Amino acid sequence: MLKKTRSLIGLDVGSSCVKAVELTNVGSDPVITAYGQSEVLSEGSRADAILDLLHSQSFRTRRVVTAVSGKSVIVRYLNMVQMSDEDLKNAIKFEADKYIPFDVDEVVLDCQKLEDGINDSGEMRVLLVAVKRSLIEDHISLLQGIGLQPAVIDVDSFAIGNAFEMHGLLAAGFEGDGRVTALIDIGANKTNINIVRGSTTYFTREIYLGGDDLSSALAKRLGVEIHQAEALKRDPGGQVEDLREAVIPSIEDLGNEIHLSFDYFENQFDQEVDEVYLSGGGSRLTLLEEAFEKIFEKRTRTWDPTENLKIKADSVDVDLLKDNSAQLAVAVGLASRIRGS
Repeated sequence: MLKKTRSLIGLDVGSSCVKAVELTNVGSDPVITAYGQSEVLSEGSRADAILDLLHSQSFRTRRVVTAVSGKSVIVRYLNMVQMSDEDLKNAIKFEADKYIPFDVDEVVLDCQKLEDGINDSGEMRVLLVAVKRSLIEDHISLLQGIGLQPAVIDVDSFAIGNAFEMHGLLAAGFEGDGRVTALIDIGANKTNINIVRGSTTYFTREIYLGGDDLSSALAKRLGVEIHQAEALKRDPGGQVEDLREAVIPSIEDLGNEIHLSFDYFENQFDQEVDEVYLSGGGSRLTLLEEAFEKIFEKRTRTWDPTENLKIKADSVDVDLLKDNSAQLAVAVGLASRIRGS
């Protein structure tokens, strides 16, 4: 029966690691049917890393959803006069020219009305996404060149939001309460912020600080190699105070940047961020929750995007999956599109 159902791979091609999670619809339930990750040794080795990953695990499909990010991806929230979806599609190209630093002919545009609808001035709120066409073409070329079938090209921060939405919907007895949640995904070289209420994204931002900055600070302070610093971040043993002294300045720098984003959101939307959820490899740092909770003065916790998903244990290394689950928010969010297929 499982072989007759549809599957989709969420492929997160990061700067230092490729992560892949395959979800398969089994009845009404999405099930993790394959998982793997592979280190990216250099910029030119991404294709090899993806191939090694797919060949080493029992993925049943080559249909993938991936994401783009970086300075060639522009996300803007606009106020526009009310109009139909069809008219919006026609009008957005002219509006986009005011808000993006590229020629509109160089980008792929998409837009969506936000669910809260109308602002105090009677205008509708619209999400605009513009991505350099060359970035998408290079991404598709990479995937097709190794035999993959790209189904959707998403944006990292939106994928994190989709993972969080699915996590809530699959929770027993879950009822949306309208709380405003800040999703903070700390990768190796950058941190993604996505502020959501229900299923609606209100604010996104990329900060170019991440886990590598924390590792470098720790390695320099303790005089150890980077790989030793990475291990100490997760399990400092008797060096907790050394760890704290080494990384607190970098944590405060990142936390203050995130706090500026909270202030901007709260001023723009007259709503307060209620809680903070952390993910990404950098979130595995032992004292990060405690430090961020003090900086933000908000409830802060690390979450597991695989927590409420069923897992096909005979084809997935469950222990490895759970050990790395904090890093899988983007991959799970990308694969979550299987629920709409």
